[in-house]
Amino acid sequence: MAKKIMRLMTELSSRKSISKIMGRFSHSSVSRYVIPTFIRNYQIPVSEAEKDIREYRSLNAFFTRKLKPGMRPIDANEHSLTSPVDAVITAMGKISSGTILNVKGQDYSVQDILHHSPHLELYKNGYVFVLYLSPTDYHRIHSPVTGVQTESEHIKGRVYPVNDFAMTHMRSVLCRNERLITYIAHSFGEVAVVKVGAMNVSSIQYTDASVNKWNKGDDLAYFEFGSTVVLLMENDTFTPREDIKLGDAVRMGQRLGDLHASAQRPNH
Repeated sequence: MAKKIMRLMTELSSRKSISKIMGRFSHSSVSRYVIPTFIRNYQIPVSEAEKDIREYRSLNAFFTRKLKPGMRPIDANEHSLTSPVDAVITAMGKISSGTILNVKGQDYSVQDILHHSPHLELYKNGYVFVLYLSPTDYHRIHSPVTGVQTESEHIKGRVYPVNDFAMTHMRSVLCRNERLITYIAHSFGEVAVVKVGAMNVSSIQYTDASVNKWNKGDDLAYFEFGSTVVLLMENDTFTPREDIKLGDAVRMGQRLGDLHASAQRPNH
């Protein structure tokens, strides 16, 4: 019974009208008064923030804050793929014939996550990380590779939460929520950075929509409130670090593994 009630409440809260109300408040000057409480509740390391907390004029401005230079060193290995975010790894592994296996007990179709994109064939047997950002985390998203944007797609959707309950008990949240997908071509192929919106504001913004190429670690986009990044690597072009595992906390710029030429596509 309790699970049914929770599901109903989650369905109701996923409506855009409620999200807009929360969004207006978080952008308002009044919301700046809740910043200290927000910091205490989530134990946010304010010493990393670019500005003094009194300089942030709204809760949203604080939430989407930049960090002081040097707070997130970027792995310097030429062929490394780095984490685009501060997050916890909630799923990782090889994609099996277009299926991402066991994300909080559910399987996901790459076809659904990528919204039937023509890029789909590149990822059917690739590799995936699902990276969950809690309210505590830094919420800017950085490029995991040096490369050039081949396509960007914004998919309108719901605004379900992406916490443990929703991911476990709600059907296919990662495919039903709002998504902003950036496809980036690199030296050995392509990666898809799928930014999944979440409850409350669910606004995902490019830092500069006119930019279409990035160096590894460059500022790419940001979430207005917590969410998830699904990071997909092209078939046979990625090998993860041997010591990285499900449940690990990772930081933006940290090496997740290495990119390499595909044996199947030697001339790529």
